[in-house]
Amino acid sequence: MGEFLPDYLIREQAAVGALVVFGVLRIFGAMLAYERGWRISVVEKCFIAAAVLYCLPQLFDLLTHMYGSRAAGAELEGKAAGCAIALFCAPILGHRLGLE
Repeated sequence: MGEFLPDYLIREQAAVGALVVFGVLRIFGAMLAYERGWRISVVEKCFIAAAVLYCLPQLFDLLTHMYGSRAAGAELEGKAAGCAIALFCAPILGHRLGLE
């Protein structure tokens, strides 16, 4: 895939995908935690661990296949940026919705 698409497109697609997935799931996690009375810090730690697991395949590709690391590097950067933005902004939205 990296041979046909420029790095910035791969990076943007991965970032938007991670942003949507983790943003929506984080809000649903906050709703579930609010209903069941769970501590929000536990939910936050679980989503940070899920974000690391989500980025792990590209990190593995980057470390093992140095010749094809251009596409894997761009995808890893995009996923990491999308996860970071989502996990930073989703608690703000959850607080505005009254879930945290």
